[in-house]
Amino acid sequence: MVLRREPTARQMRLATELRRLREAAGLTATQAAALLGVGRVQISHIESGLTGVSEQRLRRLAAHYACMDQEFINALIAMATDRTRGWWEDYRGVLPTSFLDLAELEHHATFLNEVAILYVPGLLQTEDYAHAVFSARVPELAHEELELRIRHRMRRQQIAIPYESVIHESALRIRVRDRAASRAQLTKLLELSEAENITVRVIPFDLDGFASAASTMRYVGGPVPKLDTVVRDVPHGSAFIDSEAQLGAFRTRFRKVEAVSLTPEQSRDFIQQMTKDL
Repeated sequence: MVLRREPTARQMRLATELRRLREAAGLTATQAAALLGVGRVQISHIESGLTGVSEQRLRRLAAHYACMDQEFINALIAMATDRTRGWWEDYRGVLPTSFLDLAELEHHATFLNEVAILYVPGLLQTEDYAHAVFSARVPELAHEELELRIRHRMRRQQIAIPYESVIHESALRIRVRDRAASRAQLTKLLELSEAENITVRVIPFDLDGFASAASTMRYVGGPVPKLDTVVRDVPHGSAFIDSEAQLGAFRTRFRKVEAVSLTPEQSRDFIQQMTKDL
């Protein structure tokens, strides 16, 4: 079997979960291979995302690992057997892999929760706003790559799942370009906030109790809670966090931020007033 040169984040997540199941069962890779009737190297390749695994073998592994969570097993099987070639594949080889992994993660998500501190979230940005953000990168991007990143960001905005974004007032007030661009961005936020699947909340400067989020976070819901993912921005792309303890901490963090934010109605009024003041 040909080994994958660069497993996607989704393929790596499946591999990680299979390794976690084996370790929770107290088995070594050699013991798991013997139970499956294959060589240890094959288990190693599966657990490093270099090769896939069939539904039959995945179910056998889950049985050997004494995993009784059928919903979780079915979700892993869906990941293992998925052959989707999404729109993000058009950008493979021309944009960093993390851009593709993020788009694929969002495509398979069941919900999205986000906290934004300095910038309007990418999923809610106007094209002009996105252009200003990417243009500020150091070192400066070549024109072709700049345009590719903007197009990729605009494609990501075609979301139909529940999406809740809590945006700090600082992100709304920072002018990434000029007054006209800021006004257009605020107007787009108001329009999007009316969509059935999108909720926009604001954290004003003049609000007590905001000490729960020091930076941007994106919480991506999986088919089951165990397969949720937190995405954090890093200098060269995105970092995916999936440990159970970390996921629990970020769920709590989002609930706390949400609890001290304005209601959706209050947030729309707040943004409307900001738009008038520009």
